[in-house]
Amino acid sequence: MPLHESEAIVLQSYALGEADRLVSFLSRSMGRVRGVASGARRPKSRFGSTLERLSYIRIWFFERETRDLVRISQCEVIESFLDAFGDYASSVVLALFTEITEAVLPDREPADANFRLLLLASQTVKRTRKPDLPLAYFALWTVKLGGWLPPFDRCAQCGKNLNIKETLYVSPRGSAVLCADCRKPGMRALSSQAATLARKMITERLDKLTAENAGACVVVVESDSPQTARELANFMLDIVEHQIDRKLKSREMLESPV
Repeated sequence: MPLHESEAIVLQSYALGEADRLVSFLSRSMGRVRGVASGARRPKSRFGSTLERLSYIRIWFFERETRDLVRISQCEVIESFLDAFGDYASSVVLALFTEITEAVLPDREPADANFRLLLLASQTVKRTRKPDLPLAYFALWTVKLGGWLPPFDRCAQCGKNLNIKETLYVSPRGSAVLCADCRKPGMRALSSQAATLARKMITERLDKLTAENAGACVVVVESDSPQTARELANFMLDIVEHQIDRKLKSREMLESPV
């Protein structure tokens, strides 16, 4: 039974039996893994609060070739997100992060880019308590890393370059972006502001798109960015739901406006 050590982010944690926990976590070195933490629900457990959802931890676990579940031996907290879950809007978006990550990533395939994305987006929500922009950024980059992101610079039908101020049209499945001349029945409009935000997110990190000012998050992209970010996030979440072939449970709890 080899012992593994890794940075990890807890995705989900469930009660198992009388005293144990079944934990789904994203290991930086091994990808999405599931394991059992024996005795984790006992009052004086050595795990303490290390297995709370989204906890950024260092984890030690044993792996057996004949078993799907690893045995979690020890955890140390690097960063906790419990305080952020105290804010309703932030908690809903953080729950979406974990649900999406668990849904789109296969078992035991290293996904360092997804690990860094999840950590960066969660830290931004925790720091700012402004979840709209981090959600749009997280959803867009999840779609891009999955290979599902349509181009925003040209029409998928006629191939013409799309003007930065032009309203675009997208299919419910998110498989194509079309110009006004090529739009088809059932497609919905995507504002030029949302398309511009998407283009900017592709080239800049999330922490470059936000700034701290007296404890508040100031978005440097558009003055109406909360609405624009929600519009873009909804488009990206539609693509995610199409790819995983089911509705995201946490999405139903999103309030508008957040």
